[in-house]
Formats: sequence, structure tokens, C-alpha cells
Amino acid sequence: MQTRIALLAIIVENPEAVEQLNGILHQYGEYIIGRMGLPYRKCGISILSVAVDAPQDVISTLSGKIGKVSGVSVKTAYSNVIINDE
Repeated sequence: MQTRIALLAIIVENPEAVEQLNGILHQYGEYIIGRMGLPYRKCGISILSVAVDAPQDVISTLSGKIGKVSGVSVKTAYSNVIINDE
């Protein structure tokens, strides 16, 4: 199976969306390398970065599910590192 390293940049503008976002991230926990969250109280938002090592379709699905959450924006940056895990 081939996996890629990617970074999801997530901005949460609706605090009520945090529980739903955390639920999605929990579902994909096996692929998450690490995550960092920064509350930006001045603007009332939270900024998260989530590093993943997963198959391309899993990364796309995760990003798509996060993007459907109201008040949450996500962008994904892919590395050129492809891992052949057999």
C-alpha cells in the first residue's frame, strides 16, 4: 500500500464545530502523525495543523469531511514523499 505525507491546515471560525471536527479526527486517528492547535482569541478562531501519513484517497476523504463542517475551512498540502508499505 502506498501512503503519502500531508499537512492539513484547519481554521475553525465556529466554536460549536469543534466537537464534530474532533470526532472526524478521532475516526482517522490511525493516520495522524501529530496535531497542533492554536487558539487565536483576539479573532475568536482556532488554527490547527494536522500531519498525516495515509493513502491518497484517505487524505482526500478526511479533508472533504472536514470541509463539510459548517464554520471550518481546510487546505491540504502534500509532500512528494510516497511510502511503499508492504
